[in-house]
Amino acid sequence: MRLLDRMLSSFVRVGCLTLIGPDGAATVHRGEPGPEVSIRLTDPALYRSLFLNPELKAGEAYMDGTLVVEQGSIRELLMIFALNREHLRGQPLQQALRKLAKRLRKLGARNTRATSRANVAHHYDLSNALYRLFLDRDLHYSCAYFQQPDDSLELAQRQKLRHIAAKLDLKPGQKILDIGSGWGGLAMYLAEVAEVEVLGVTLSTEQHALATERARQRGLEQRVRFELRDYRDVQGPFDRIVSVGMFEHVGVSQHTEFFAKVRQLLAPDGAALLHTIGRMGGPGAVSPWFRKYIFPGAHVPAISEVATAAESAKLWVTDIEILRRHYAETLKHWEARFQQHRAEAEAMFDARFCRMWEFYLIAGEIGFRYGKQMVIQMQMTKNLDTLPISRDYLRQAEQALQGRERPLP
Repeated sequence: MRLLDRMLSSFVRVGCLTLIGPDGAATVHRGEPGPEVSIRLTDPALYRSLFLNPELKAGEAYMDGTLVVEQGSIRELLMIFALNREHLRGQPLQQALRKLAKRLRKLGARNTRATSRANVAHHYDLSNALYRLFLDRDLHYSCAYFQQPDDSLELAQRQKLRHIAAKLDLKPGQKILDIGSGWGGLAMYLAEVAEVEVLGVTLSTEQHALATERARQRGLEQRVRFELRDYRDVQGPFDRIVSVGMFEHVGVSQHTEFFAKVRQLLAPDGAALLHTIGRMGGPGAVSPWFRKYIFPGAHVPAISEVATAAESAKLWVTDIEILRRHYAETLKHWEARFQQHRAEAEAMFDARFCRMWEFYLIAGEIGFRYGKQMVIQMQMTKNLDTLPISRDYLRQAEQALQGRERPLP
């Protein structure tokens, strides 16, 4: 207890955290004005485990119900962590643990075909019914694009699709590859707004089945097809390649392989658009809690890692856009919808799962709002002259695409 209290005393510089032990004894750690939270530990073993590995063990304890928020909320507790993160990571033990994690990150993200399938199944094959509880009606599980603060989630996701399609500079008759096609929303959008053919590949059996059915329901079977296939096994060429929310699962050891495959699959005048979570501040390691419970094998790359890998494949990086705070707003919408349907989620799984999912969505939002997380959109070509040399074409393209869109679901 003494070691944990000492760590918290130097950690909490903003806000107030009251720690109540199993015996009812309480200690208060107060800094500058901020969130005020009281937590109760019901298991004495948490004193040691929280001191040694707070980023992993705090999430586990909340899931297990051995860390109970008695005043405030789990959101406010995670806010205190976010606002004081650097004070925790500056402590000698935590510095050593993070250095070790960075050294080992390549070993933990060596995603072969077999491990990639297993990692995808862990998260994306939980249940389509679960994702329907909190995603927008078109089932987009990636960062939306909020042009106005009060945009609905449905509108923001449509704006994301339109923005990506404009960057692809689509032409009639082109063949498009969607790597990591999810439930098919992007592939179907591209087929509906442009005279193109789209192949979507995924490793999720649940996503593949539903995407195929959705394309049939929309009458798009002749222009959109989905395959249960690793991107490394796809044969080209394609005029355009797009990948949204998949690169995080490629694995840091496979970055170069990914871009080499993109180059191989692109036609000579082809273009690619990568949409991925990224981080500022140089290469780092994913939270151990997220890697263990939410996204095994995941790696959030720094811009330098993405750009270096693209350059190694001799691709022109023709445009980079950083989406700031957009994912925070997306996750805020998801968490609100999940809470509205929490009883249904608990009936599908259990209370522990719901606490895990709640922790995931809130921690994710706070990471994008106050931490180092962002979203990178990187446009690439094989040929220097494939795309217009100024970004002016994007506005015209988005206006044209908007006129061809189906009404929001």
